[in-house]
Amino acid sequence: MSQFNNHFRKIILSAATLLFGLTSITAQTSENVKIQGDHGLLDAVIQKPEMKKGEKVRVAIILHGFGSNKERPLLRAIADSLVSKNIATIRFDFNGCGKSEGKFSDMTVPNEIEDAKRVIAYILQQPWAGDISLVGHSQGGVVASMVAGELRGSIRSVALCAPAAVLRDDAIRGQLQGGSYDAGNIPETITIPGRNLHVGRAYCQTAQTLPIYETARLFTGPVLLVHGTADRIVPYTYSERYNNEYKNSEIVLLPGVDHSFTKEQSRLKAASLVANFIAKH
Repeated sequence: MSQFNNHFRKIILSAATLLFGLTSITAQTSENVKIQGDHGLLDAVIQKPEMKKGEKVRVAIILHGFGSNKERPLLRAIADSLVSKNIATIRFDFNGCGKSEGKFSDMTVPNEIEDAKRVIAYILQQPWAGDISLVGHSQGGVVASMVAGELRGSIRSVALCAPAAVLRDDAIRGQLQGGSYDAGNIPETITIPGRNLHVGRAYCQTAQTLPIYETARLFTGPVLLVHGTADRIVPYTYSERYNNEYKNSEIVLLPGVDHSFTKEQSRLKAASLVANFIAKH
């Protein structure tokens, strides 16, 4: 009889655990939108937690890296983690990337900065939008840091994952994503080895004089930096410099993690760090 009672008790506990797990999943809505960017329409997806009528919710704008798109596993993991904490998110493709309009060969960091500003303006027009935070990975981290510096009164907090401030040094050296060129005589087009991507001269010209840290440090709100120690594309020392430049920042170095946070465990760790940080601030 005691064995039966123990078995029955285990069934009840398992059912309760399953029920708790199901009820702890945050209800959410997802919507695809088009936003006018610097070089055409930007394709974006908005995820919102369940909201009451007339309620405002905080929003995190998520920015992808060089030649990437809004559907990268890291960015999706970050979005899901944020929504689970009742923070809405918008992920979008920069001009010339993913499903957005424009030519990738016309892409520069300055026009990605303009894209981000237009997405911010769009969100500020939404009746459900409250405070805004920025989340950026790689080149998207550079864009996020500079936009926050320029629009510091409109941004609540910033989270940067492996921000690629190395791009200015690479441009000065004549290096780009594994390829090389004459930095003093930049060709009209540069082909990225193995990626079938073509970058225009303007990208490298503007990168050589980009005031990354000078602009970023103007933002005095809370900043989180997350970087892997095994990053071979952007050394983690660039995040350490960001941390030194900011007045209100913290840095987390993840041992053995690469630039793209390729392993699921590292993605989920980064997503959790970002979501907890933005929810806290």
